[in-house]
Amino acid sequence: MEDSKYNYKVVFVAACLGMLLFGVVMISLGSLLPSISKKIYLSKLETGATLSLLPFGILLGSIVFGPLVDRFGYKLILIIGGLLSFFGFEGLGIAAQSNHLNWAIVVIGLGGGILNGATNALVSDISKDKHSANLSLLGVFYGVGALGVPAMVGFLQKYLELDVLIFWMGMGMLLPVVLFVITVFPKPKNAQGFPIAKSLGMLKDPILLVLGFVLFFQSGLEGIANNWTTTFLESERQFEAADALFTLSLFVAGLCVARLLLGKILRVMNPYTVLLLSVCILMGSAVIIWIFQTHLLSLIGLVGFGFGLAAGFPVVLGYVGKMYKELTGTAFSLVITIALIGNVLSNHLMGWVSQYFGIGFYPVLLMLLVLVMGGLILGLRRKLNQF
Repeated sequence: MEDSKYNYKVVFVAACLGMLLFGVVMISLGSLLPSISKKIYLSKLETGATLSLLPFGILLGSIVFGPLVDRFGYKLILIIGGLLSFFGFEGLGIAAQSNHLNWAIVVIGLGGGILNGATNALVSDISKDKHSANLSLLGVFYGVGALGVPAMVGFLQKYLELDVLIFWMGMGMLLPVVLFVITVFPKPKNAQGFPIAKSLGMLKDPILLVLGFVLFFQSGLEGIANNWTTTFLESERQFEAADALFTLSLFVAGLCVARLLLGKILRVMNPYTVLLLSVCILMGSAVIIWIFQTHLLSLIGLVGFGFGLAAGFPVVLGYVGKMYKELTGTAFSLVITIALIGNVLSNHLMGWVSQYFGIGFYPVLLMLLVLVMGGLILGLRRKLNQF
């Protein structure tokens, strides 16, 4: 059991490094997999099937982390999540056939799902107030990893063999684990036994479930934006491939900058008001993407969309943390799992829409999802303003 006399700043830094590690391992796959696929002679179909295992691993990690955190505390769970990410990543470098690669990616996803959920729950737990503001700052570190890794991999691949590059990147991922080992974390909340009845009661809490479905659509919007933006820009707006990737990077940068600003804004502004404003920004940005054809306005719309997406997770998770202070991990596990299901289903929906109606319906689908999410948020106005 952990000593209750933890250092807030050290624990917050540990959580941020855990989130950074999650960003690094998640984005690294997209940067490294093309080279790995060539090395072990994977077809495009096999590569796509392999990548589909990543959401499965993340979903599994998101389901298990919450009850484990509430029962055993954060230290052990963060160490496990970090080591799983490390071993999975090193497995990429030594994979000699597709089966080995498949297992490595599942392990990476499992570790990533644990790190993502546990770091969010940890920051919520150590935040006596202003949960959403602190969660926004935590989310910035995912963006740092997401933005930095592709550039670093592109630079180092000029000087290092693929296996050597992956090995040393993996070794660097042990640094957060070392910090987890030496850091004093808050005590486990249910060290004497897990309250099964209370946790099952969450499934009957309509407010918690609606918040989960707000994140269902939030995560779906993020997934569609991350995975389909470059295809839309190249096919419908005649962007060059490099320009489309640069625009996607600006979209991620917009989200990171907005979360950095939200770390200040949410300390002085009602989180519910911020959530409503974010929906308005999302809708306005989607309209710009849909109506205007020029490269500049398409870029402005997508950067604005990144700004609009920034508030969803930190604000909603902030409310969940306030509602379930004694079972934060389990409550986070539930809503994050619902969110990940939304991500997967929305991407499949976008694929179906693209197949039968064309990629030009990308901004239309964005607007529809924003409308549904906005309706759910409006329906929670009275309840959320009580917190």
